[in-house]
Amino acid sequence: MRHVPDNDPTAAAVTDPAALRADCANCFGLCCVALTLTASADFAINKEAGDPCRNLQEDFRCGIHTRLRSEGFAGCTVYDCFGAGQKVSQGTYGGRDWRQAPDSARQMFEVFPVMRRLHELLRYLTEALALPDAGPLHTELRNARDSTERLTLGTAEELVELDVSVHRDGVAALLGRTSELVRATAPRGRKRSHRGGDLIGARLKGADLQGADLRGAYLIAADLRAADLRLADVIGADFRDADLADADLTGALFLTQTQLNAAKGNAATRLPPSLTRPTHWVGTPPGGE
Repeated sequence: MRHVPDNDPTAAAVTDPAALRADCANCFGLCCVALTLTASADFAINKEAGDPCRNLQEDFRCGIHTRLRSEGFAGCTVYDCFGAGQKVSQGTYGGRDWRQAPDSARQMFEVFPVMRRLHELLRYLTEALALPDAGPLHTELRNARDSTERLTLGTAEELVELDVSVHRDGVAALLGRTSELVRATAPRGRKRSHRGGDLIGARLKGADLQGADLRGAYLIAADLRAADLRLADVIGADFRDADLADADLTGALFLTQTQLNAAKGNAATRLPPSLTRPTHWVGTPPGGE
């Protein structure tokens, strides 16, 4: 385990939301290099993992950031590293980028997706700890969060060798118990399970899904206009092109910015205060909320 100086900005407490949000100014464009892109409705080009995207500039910024959707890179507007980019760039590699140290580039690109998966777990665990109704599980959640954070502070070699799936399975089970506990507070008869369900294109306008289990559900292009998703567990749910206009997602469990960015909505869609209304949604002013 590497030593982290007290003044290391990447060592911010995981309870600080900023530590779990992408900070591109302190990242070496890792998502623009480490990931594979496949020409599709989401990406205008094919790109192999390890090859820099043609839009990546020398300062590691995107040259078409404000035009990603119009240029055919809508997938980039959906992606979120949960703060893993700056953690790898400034923490694991101490500010040494892959251009300055090409010998470490391949390893850095392997570390990045591992760190992202760990930071995604931190995101969910941090949210779970903020849920008053999950009080009976707070000690277990805090221990899981702390052990996950310790893993993120490992050396590059340790991170490459880490089997994240084993750790993730344990966290997933704990989050599942958290979900059951919190959703039990929903009105009786509203805890329906659609876990992993095929709801592609489903007509759910005005549906009462309060307290529903939508974990891993396929909601691609589903009509969720004016649906009630309060206290619904949406961890891992696929909201691509789902219509959330006028829907109520306040209190939805484990909802991420990535899911919102992939969906459609409007100015009347009700969101948790920690998330931002996507700028491409109807009626959203430039720059979002």
